[in-house]
Amino acid sequence: MQFSQQEIKDIAISAAVLAFAFGGIDNFLTALFVVGVAFISHEVIGHKFVAQKLGAFAEYKAWNLGLLLALVSSFFGFVFAAPGAVYFSERYKGPFAFTVHKLGKKEVGMIGLGGPLVNIVLGAIFIAAALFALPAYYSLLLFAARISFFLAMFNLLPIPPLDGEKVMSWDIKIWVAAIALAGAGYVGIGML
Repeated sequence: MQFSQQEIKDIAISAAVLAFAFGGIDNFLTALFVVGVAFISHEVIGHKFVAQKLGAFAEYKAWNLGLLLALVSSFFGFVFAAPGAVYFSERYKGPFAFTVHKLGKKEVGMIGLGGPLVNIVLGAIFIAAALFALPAYYSLLLFAARISFFLAMFNLLPIPPLDGEKVMSWDIKIWVAAIALAGAGYVGIGML
């Protein structure tokens, strides 16, 4: 996987803004670690890697309005977590410039599902780790799980340009299963 200098800058700024939105000044470093793992894994492994494996060009770009909304909404007790996105497009393949690798609904849906699926898996790993962790790490791991499941649920909302719209357009059963898992994980944390 290759990253442009601008892409690295956009990822770093987005992670820092989300960390402040979720953790404030008091818990910024903790939130930066948690958001760094959950957000960067969502975008880089979940979307960019999957898109490239499916033959597409993919690059993360920050969305300045989304970054501002994350900060402002955090003061009202809710984080609107849409700091940017991995933009992907069809890649030209073959010996002629007009040979295009087309992305169908399935590929677009799989790219959309990649990010939330990474967050669901991370959330489950964080919960399992919390159950076996030393008491000092229990709260941190549950916080990490909560952020991971929240990012999955939020991104699975079936509203363009969020991931849920892409997944639902591809396969509604997969979308229902994914949002149910994310929701169950998020609600399950409250029971621990």
